[in-house]
Amino acid sequence: MMFKSTGMCGMMMVIYAVAVQGFVAPSTSRHRLALTCRSTTSDEEQITVNPIVASVKVSKTVEVFGLVKQMEAEGETVTSLCVGEPDFPPPQAVLDAAVKAVQGGDTRYTAVTGTAGLRNAIADDLKRRKGLEYNPLNEIVVGNGAKQSVYQGVLATCGPGDAVIVPAPYWPSYPEMASLAGADPVIVETTAESGYLLTPESLRKTLEENPNSKLLILCNPSNPTGGVYNREQLEGLAAVLKDFPKVLVLADEIYERLVYEGECLSFATMPGMFHRTMTVNGFSKAYAMTGLRLGYVAAPLKLAKAITTIQSQLTSCAGSVSQAAGLAALKEVSDEELDKNVQIMKEKRDFVLGELEKMPGVSVAIPPNGAFYVLPDVSGYFGGDDTELCLELLKSKKLALVPGSSFGAPGTVRISYATSMEELTTAMNKL
Repeated sequence: MMFKSTGMCGMMMVIYAVAVQGFVAPSTSRHRLALTCRSTTSDEEQITVNPIVASVKVSKTVEVFGLVKQMEAEGETVTSLCVGEPDFPPPQAVLDAAVKAVQGGDTRYTAVTGTAGLRNAIADDLKRRKGLEYNPLNEIVVGNGAKQSVYQGVLATCGPGDAVIVPAPYWPSYPEMASLAGADPVIVETTAESGYLLTPESLRKTLEENPNSKLLILCNPSNPTGGVYNREQLEGLAAVLKDFPKVLVLADEIYERLVYEGECLSFATMPGMFHRTMTVNGFSKAYAMTGLRLGYVAAPLKLAKAITTIQSQLTSCAGSVSQAAGLAALKEVSDEELDKNVQIMKEKRDFVLGELEKMPGVSVAIPPNGAFYVLPDVSGYFGGDDTELCLELLKSKKLALVPGSSFGAPGTVRISYATSMEELTTAMNKL
């Protein structure tokens, strides 16, 4: 056969292929001929991408992590505190369930919203621990990680002309997700003295100044600060929202099982908030299942249906093996087993806080009470340029931290203590 192709090379390529049944050339039996035509700069200039992409920033956390991996590939040893990933493995019951699923052939598509078993287990867990009642049939949507669940919640509720309220410091993906949906992220500043928590006064002022507000994203416990809202603080925010009935809430509670003192209440349990709140959670942080990519959103029917529609056209469903592992996490892993990990994280937090306290020009106004992050003020160095500080630490000390400016908190750095005590000790000595 003869195939003709005129490509970007500006020349005619003629490829002859002769197929002879039963004949295999000895010298080429395991090789294929590949022809590659590289485009020129002028060719690439003809390619256009969606204008929305131009407004979206690359995640600094991912960028720093990529640089660390590149340095390690080149033979350098880097101490990294930049990624929010537990250093302990998933519980054995989770690993066993994943293996059983693979070996048992549980590798097919599931329903878009997830397996019935997992959705029932999520509903039971939310009712038992959080006092929330959702119909597992149509008010819980399982996705490929909480990150997908957050984005689909934003996409299902917001569009051009809408404002998305994002308290700072924030997880860098929040404002970018709003932009991808065509909405406008509105950043609300908080203070170190308040523990970087949104106050009712700031929320009211922001909503009054932005009458097009459609969604409030509330991360509790917070990434990157580790701050946790108590009941009084959540009720204060809910009281303000009652005066703005069209504003919905996306409550990202992925770290809610990692709290050191007191409890972490779900925002949907606040008076009058259930019908307007999307609760996002998952298995990455508490169960250390980051690579299995499993999360969910629980929401009133109308919102859950909209999210389901979006997911049906994006990823169809979460992986069946991951869902089997998630079911085991909820059914077979005890609260006591998880509490042991929380205690270990608390010890690491206390160690880091103690070391930071010894460092001149470094301060933490209010110790974090959840997640596994500390956001110290380092504005006394490099004229407050946290990015320059992080680059210098990476270059001279081989220590990787994420600049706070990428979280909307210039003059700070985010330290993730979700690593071994040995690694933390090395990191604190370098810092």
